Amino acid sequence: MATEPRGKYYEDFTVGEAFETPRRTVTNTDIVNFACLSGDFNEVHTNWEYAKNTPFGEPIAHAPLIYAIMGGLNYAAGVNDGTLLAVIGIDEWRMLKPVLHGDTVHMRSTVLEKRLTSKPGRGVVKVKREFMNQRDEVVQTMMATFMYKCRPEA
Repeated sequence: MATEPRGKYYEDFTVGEAFETPRRTVTNTDIVNFACLSGDFNEVHTNWEYAKNTPFGEPIAHAPLIYAIMGGLNYAAGVNDGTLLAVIGIDEWRMLKPVLHGDTVHMRSTVLEKRLTSKPGRGVVKVKREFMNQRDEVVQTMMATFMYKCRPEA
């Protein structure tokens, strides 16, 4: 028995619309586990004594960790579930503020443009992604381009 995907099809996106993900708190364990997974033990992420002398005063989360968390939150929101075909590109990724353990993050995506591909049944959607903390300060931004399934014909 097939179930209908809960994700958005290409046709479901409207230029100018914005949608937000649920929220999640970043923990020190997340930061340490990401260092272990990635092998990036840079002291700005893992050494409390070193980090005391940085502008942040404590270890900060790896930028790719926050990107990964946003991918999970986007999945939790249901946007891509069963309809995403591919990530085409990530452009203009900017880190604007540090994310510290205890920060609660979420993402707002705004649809910038969309177009059908030359192959039937798929379309491309470009969004501006803004990663925000609990104070709604934008901590990271990027332009992301995705390929989605088109809605099946009845």
